[in-house]
Amino acid sequence: MHHNPVFIKNLSYRYPDGNLALDRVNISIKAGEKVALIGANGSGKSTLQFHLNGIFLPQAGEIMIGEWAINNENLAHIRNFVGLVFQNPDNQLFMPTVWEDVAFGPMNKGIKGHELKLTVIEAMEAVNINPDIYASRNPDNLSGGEKKRVAIAGVLAMNPQVLVLDEPSAQLDPHSRRQLINLLHKLPLTLLVATHDLDLAWELCERTIILSKGQVVYDGKTDRIMSNHGFLEQHALEAPLSFSRPYCNLQDRPNLAFPNNNQLSMVND
Repeated sequence: MHHNPVFIKNLSYRYPDGNLALDRVNISIKAGEKVALIGANGSGKSTLQFHLNGIFLPQAGEIMIGEWAINNENLAHIRNFVGLVFQNPDNQLFMPTVWEDVAFGPMNKGIKGHELKLTVIEAMEAVNINPDIYASRNPDNLSGGEKKRVAIAGVLAMNPQVLVLDEPSAQLDPHSRRQLINLLHKLPLTLLVATHDLDLAWELCERTIILSKGQVVYDGKTDRIMSNHGFLEQHALEAPLSFSRPYCNLQDRPNLAFPNNNQLSMVND
């Protein structure tokens, strides 16, 4: 386990068309935390994620990943340290075989020979992809769940310590979604998971951050915010199905707090 936190201080970003996508965002994430990032479309989730891997650079404010500030000088360090998994795995899988896709990053780091082979095998096995079966397969012929796992393997092969995922359960069938959740539970990495799948957020992440119009409007315990239907609706979100099932009265559900809107502390819970 690494011991390098993520600090985001007063981060703002405006697109060329004038849209203010992020407005003085402040977030700190401890090493090893699994954090859900939720918000309606256009809330700034993807813009924030792209900053963590140096795809976007801060226009105002700063980001520290471990000991490195995100700037042009540190991009090589940052991209080795932070792995980004896109929503659509087809945006990451571009080689003719699964093996070549997973090996692409390590090879560009100069890893070769026996070390490269071990790196690729370990990454594939970490996501339950059997190298003997999948190594020679064309990624175009895989299922959505298989593609997602290969994309994650390609990132894990770079040995990151922070993993940023954009809508990881999108386009997955229930079985593939369950496999993905189980995989993410086991990974000993810092996770920032942007998702509209609030059931996944509730099951995977003890902490949730909500963005609305480029600002953090909630930062606290996942259980607490998922039970507050009014606040979620206020920010164009719906409570997860797990909090809407008819078999139980949510107020009687054990081990959960159910504050009303007036009692809810929105940030830094």
